[in-house]
Amino acid sequence: MEGGVPFPNIDPVAFAIGPFVVRWYALAYLGGVLLGAAYGATLLARHALWRDNRAPFPPPAIWDFAFWAVLGIVLGGRLGYVLFYNLPHYLSDPAQIIALWDGGMSYHGGMLGIMLAMALFTRHHKGSILSAMDLLGAIGTIGLFLGRIANFINAELYGAPTTLPWGVVFPTDPDQVPRHPSQLYEAALEGLLLFAMLRFATNHTRALKHPGLVAGLFGIGYGVSRILVEFFRLPDIQIGYLFGGWLTMGMVLSLPVLLAGIALVYCSLRPAR
Repeated sequence: MEGGVPFPNIDPVAFAIGPFVVRWYALAYLGGVLLGAAYGATLLARHALWRDNRAPFPPPAIWDFAFWAVLGIVLGGRLGYVLFYNLPHYLSDPAQIIALWDGGMSYHGGMLGIMLAMALFTRHHKGSILSAMDLLGAIGTIGLFLGRIANFINAELYGAPTTLPWGVVFPTDPDQVPRHPSQLYEAALEGLLLFAMLRFATNHTRALKHPGLVAGLFGIGYGVSRILVEFFRLPDIQIGYLFGGWLTMGMVLSLPVLLAGIALVYCSLRPAR
């Protein structure tokens, strides 16, 4: 297989000060939290968007939640990766569980972690947990976009070989063949497109007046996007395809997100009795 687009010469290390190294991947996590909090504050400040004109908590409180969010994402993401993707390895060497510098984070685990953090934080403020989940869905696409761009910069989680003109030859690929830039597919679908759809729902419809609706739309949008991209993305090498076919762990973990999204949309729009 010949051709393909050369990989852009982007150093995974954003900057270094002596032995202190900061990678784009870490900045993506930080940027996702800070930009998400800033955008979330604008939604919280518009009381008319929410049911009974009441946001789940005051706008300034979201900056306190940012700390909770980091803990939820990191702890949940790492625990999810350990449990879902490489449990035998970590059971054989438990000390590696805390070796975050060696990589290994699960988006689905991070999602559960930040949802738990949001539920506890909102309960403390005596707000609506479903409305808080709507807020989380509306701002979560920012972190998704930045995270997938960071995956591309790291030349990781790339796709299957392709003859399409935009196939990329990744420097970490031992075969050095053009591959689907599946990280960019996810950034476009789960990040940009889903953000635009949810932005329309929150700001131009009465979606936030129906607690759970925006969270449900996020679940549907993310689940469909991730499952579609999994057809082009290579599975994790230590797992491979499940049941000897085309099914991947990413599909398995995204299906409950999709089903939960459908259930939330149905329940939020169901007429009150």
